[in-house]
Amino acid sequence: MHPPALGSFPVRRPRRLRQSAALRQLVRETELRAGQLVLPLFVRSGRKLRRPITAMPGVFQLSPDELVRDATAAAEAGVPAVLLFGIPDRKDGKASEAYARSGIVQRAVRLLRNELPELLVITDVCLCEYMSHGHCGIVRADKRGEKILNDPTLKLLARAAASHAEAGADIVAPSDMMDGRVAAIRAELDRRGFTDTPIMSYAAKFASAFYSPFREAAESAPKFGDRRSYQMDAANTNEALREVALDIEEGADIVMVKPALAYLDIIHRVKTAFGLPTAAYAVSGEHAMIKAAAAQGWIDERAVTVEALLAMRRAGADILITYAAVDVARWLKERGTRDG
Repeated sequence: MHPPALGSFPVRRPRRLRQSAALRQLVRETELRAGQLVLPLFVRSGRKLRRPITAMPGVFQLSPDELVRDATAAAEAGVPAVLLFGIPDRKDGKASEAYARSGIVQRAVRLLRNELPELLVITDVCLCEYMSHGHCGIVRADKRGEKILNDPTLKLLARAAASHAEAGADIVAPSDMMDGRVAAIRAELDRRGFTDTPIMSYAAKFASAFYSPFREAAESAPKFGDRRSYQMDAANTNEALREVALDIEEGADIVMVKPALAYLDIIHRVKTAFGLPTAAYAVSGEHAMIKAAAAQGWIDERAVTVEALLAMRRAGADILITYAAVDVARWLKERGTRDG
């Protein structure tokens, strides 16, 4: 069913519907709920470790015991899911720790499964944190410089995803943007018996300046060059739709647009075109800007954060990945108490 043409809307403004909070709630078009939120968490080896990330106030690299503490707080606030990123003890040119049975993410998943069985655990599947050079794939150097090898990388990504599923991950989320990685991961998951493990693909992941704080958090800055050869050009919309279509064809169950706030048009186009569950990632740069401006007293952190997430929902996002997930869940609970 197509929406009505602009000329068919009534001219009279229904001002009386704005007169009370209860009425506004009744006619509200877009709802923001804690159940739509996912909290990203960074885990590394150690004990009682909470290492602050300078560029991301309120976000930490956590040892597994502290990870459980933060995941528990999220679950108690009403956040149903976490997204795990691992920081390994050792890096090499084959990302060996990404698919090691005793890798940091694999250990963290097992611990969360044991301590918080109802929590939905999503794992980021990428190699950049585990590679000594910081890129998302295997690198070959020749006379013309370094080149990312797409197809050999797929085998490692598939191994990593399967190792996460084996540890107990509910959803695996490939974020590397290598061509064909969803198909490779789906085939390996199915081969290993994980036919019911969904794939949440970072289907439209742009080469963005908004990622800078994350690279401190995940210790994943490239040692040379950048990621523009495999992440998307911020100027391209149709390419994003093609990338999403290919990932769906290869077996993606959920698709993601990253970053979120500067790409609301992409979120809307993706949701409208495909109708699949769509995630939006409010990335580190978005989080850092809101925190920095709020610290100066220039904006209301709570109001701006909620408004930004509502914009993502309005654009079509079903799932909101945000570092502010716990705060937002608590704010929504407070608002519900007042409204009630």
